Amino acid sequence: MIRRAVSLVTALVFVFSTYTFAASNDSSVKAYHDGSLRDIAAIGNRNVGCGEGVGNWYSIEKQVQMGKQFAAQVESSVKLINDPTVTEYVNRIGQNLVRNSDAKVPFTIKVIDSDEVNAFALPGGFFYVNSGLVLAADNESELAGVMAHEIAHVAACHAAREQTRGQLANLASIPLIFVGGGLGYGVYSAASVALPMTFLRFSRGFESEADYLGLQYLYKSGYDPQSFIAFFEKLKAQEKKKPGFLSKAFSTHPQTPDRIEKSQAEIAHLLPPRPEYVEDTSEFEDVKARLPTLRRTNGPDDQKKDDGRPTLKKRGDS
Repeated sequence: MIRRAVSLVTALVFVFSTYTFAASNDSSVKAYHDGSLRDIAAIGNRNVGCGEGVGNWYSIEKQVQMGKQFAAQVESSVKLINDPTVTEYVNRIGQNLVRNSDAKVPFTIKVIDSDEVNAFALPGGFFYVNSGLVLAADNESELAGVMAHEIAHVAACHAAREQTRGQLANLASIPLIFVGGGLGYGVYSAASVALPMTFLRFSRGFESEADYLGLQYLYKSGYDPQSFIAFFEKLKAQEKKKPGFLSKAFSTHPQTPDRIEKSQAEIAHLLPPRPEYVEDTSEFEDVKARLPTLRRTNGPDDQKKDDGRPTLKKRGDS
């Protein structure tokens, strides 16, 4: 009888302490089920701004067409890494994020041989990750965080909406002159790629929205959303050691203190903490070690030398 009583008390203490821990962690988190951008459970079935109308003159089909056109320009101007181990890994990370996003288009993901710590996605899901970004990340979760942000730009049709705003501004400022022709007001010249700046540099509001959505996609894919903030904090630390580093890294997507604060608030209020997250994998470490031996060495002819896909064992989540 005494043993039974002790066991019961122990069980009650365990249940109470577990409940107290969960309550202390989740007290500020509120779940929404209204189909809005706050509704995490509705990811993939929400309206994130891609509907055609006054704010967006471009259909999904038109965005894919534009993206394909400029993707051809990108690939004629840069050196791609075609090693199957690297490309399969980066593509797999990206496709998992896409599956857990609001994107309505399939993604084509490729790796550019570049020192710049950056990534960019064109309308229609043409996504490019610089090798410098992989090398700068400390773990898979940090890499996924940046990729989720870029996927969010495509999911919310930011390039099309930014382009529409530009055309509306033209019409408003020159109402009696027919406006036609080009696709933007600035050109992104990194790696000699001539792209409309409206495809790569977004308004403060769109950058904030990409942070907001990207954190949700990162979380839904199983990663720790704090890793996105940690990566940019690390870049800020690098800036102190090497002035100019941050302006070059993510020059098209500058992080500002208020964006970091907003991201922290979103994590605290919308994303319930989980007991485990994916932080790193053995594949990430292998790819990161492999990249320095490949960069500036492989060419287009190497792309199809090996059609086999490696099977690597994942390290347990930390």
